[in-house]
Amino acid sequence: MKINLSKIEIELKKRHQYPYKWYRKQNDIWDGYTNFIYTTLFWDDLIPKIATTVKKYQLDKKEVFYYAINRWYNFWSAMAVEHIFSNCEGITPEQNSKDRVVDFTLQGTSFDHKTSVFPKHLQNDLWSAKNNKRELITWLYKNQSTQQRQHFKNRLFIIVHKKDGEHWKLKSEIKLLEKEIKNYVLNFKPSQLQKFIFTTPTETLSDIIWVNR
Repeated sequence: MKINLSKIEIELKKRHQYPYKWYRKQNDIWDGYTNFIYTTLFWDDLIPKIATTVKKYQLDKKEVFYYAINRWYNFWSAMAVEHIFSNCEGITPEQNSKDRVVDFTLQGTSFDHKTSVFPKHLQNDLWSAKNNKRELITWLYKNQSTQQRQHFKNRLFIIVHKKDGEHWKLKSEIKLLEKEIKNYVLNFKPSQLQKFIFTTPTETLSDIIWVNR
């Protein structure tokens, strides 16, 4: 799939006109209803597909709308992030597109990546979070989705934090994400990785890339 980062940023920002709400917990059944998000980049193409799904499955319009646009927003932001990583010097992209737990290899270590908003329970205290990185990573693993992306393998977390609390909007700031990711990869040292044992005897390696505005 060809990725145009500027185009993705433009489309993602069209999501900002609506509040970020989930009217139901994400699950495999509703993921199945809305899997058209994977092949729909343009916002104007997304809306009629949502309407078709509502009619076909006799679902609540508001629930489907927000479920679909949230999945769409998160997916295309993740695609942009993966593309950014894959084009960094020192990164080897995973060739198996069906591999669920590896997106790329950095200096010999394989990683999945996940962009997450700054957790509500930290009450917007960025300073404290940065100084307790290990605790935050543990929380992120233990509170991850229970659906298809759940695993305890190596992962690089991109944590987005916006001063006004609208953290989710930074997922669309592709140029900012690119700047911080490239800077991280350029200065990466294996010694900075945090080590965990979540599932004996496997060791998990992880770290956080901070994206703030």
